[in-house]
Amino acid sequence: MNFALLQNYPNPFNPTTTISYQVPYSNKVNLKVYDVLGGELYILVNEVKPSGIHEVTFDASGLPSGLYLYRMIANDQSFTKKMMLAK
Repeated sequence: MNFALLQNYPNPFNPTTTISYQVPYSNKVNLKVYDVLGGELYILVNEVKPSGIHEVTFDASGLPSGLYLYRMIANDQSFTKKMMLAK
């Protein structure tokens, strides 16, 4: 098992989606949502997580339709994925 950030589902979504990520051993995980210009919008996770596959639900009901990015940083590695909010 490696560190991994999985594609959110459903995608496109309205207004909630699930983001899953994988941690091979206990480690600090930082997971944030950004707009397409790189502006930080939400911090979804910022804590030490145990080994395993984890899920977090993102509620974008306060955001306009559009493309957003989510990024995970763990173990000095960075992973970024795109997601589409369609209202």
